[in-house]
Amino acid sequence: MVGCASALRPHGKGIAMKTSTHDDAKRQKAGGAAAIYLALAYIVAMPYFLLVANYQGATTAAEKVALIVSNYSSMYAMYLITYVFFGITLAVLAFALYDRLKDAAPSTMRVATAVGLLWAVALVTSGMVWDYGMTTIVALAKTDPAQAQLAWQAIEPVSSALGGAGGEILGGLWVLLVSVVALKSGALPKLLGWFGIAVGVVGLTSVVPPLHDAAIGFGLLQIVWFVWVGVTLLMTKATAAAVGQASDRVISQSWRPSNRGIERTAPALD
Repeated sequence: MVGCASALRPHGKGIAMKTSTHDDAKRQKAGGAAAIYLALAYIVAMPYFLLVANYQGATTAAEKVALIVSNYSSMYAMYLITYVFFGITLAVLAFALYDRLKDAAPSTMRVATAVGLLWAVALVTSGMVWDYGMTTIVALAKTDPAQAQLAWQAIEPVSSALGGAGGEILGGLWVLLVSVVALKSGALPKLLGWFGIAVGVVGLTSVVPPLHDAAIGFGLLQIVWFVWVGVTLLMTKATAAAVGQASDRVISQSWRPSNRGIERTAPALD
């Protein structure tokens, strides 16, 4: 056993007791902070894209390029916040949830975390393609507006597809798998688990072409889910830090009977 960091197991057929050390609690709190950031990123993005840069209201390539040129700096920053930084932060949350839930369903959580990381990479890539594409378009629009419009028509679909415009299959599947394991393990509130399943199903539903607009509902529901998960993880405490420290001293040396009485042996390692 390595330092009794994660569990205390009595010798023989005793019951393994899951513990939470200070390091465990710090990782969970980091995941909680990440979840809160993700919720805030959604909240910040909505009024910006509705009131400041209404990109959805631009229907032609000329209108889109004009909007990008006039809002380049703020859009660049917003895509960093809501896609690039969002994806990186999402990875932090994915690992925190893996640590919390892996004991209940190791294989499922490996799949869920892989899906979560794929979603994170797709979002980071989407944001980077969009930002660099805007940079190219803004420069090109100064000399050849028509060519800028043609170029944007090629750039936009790539970035949008990576960002989930075709349906939230990665985000929906990740939330669904995590929530199923959470219900099984009891490591998160039961109601949160059921809510997460509903959120995941809405996300997966958006993959069906006539139901693409379900992605809007997925985003709104995810705000609540991220906040709920974030608060839950932030409340994690080092429930057995003191026990773990004491056990390090005790379990670091095992005792066994011998012909000479009781002798000390080297520690057993998992």
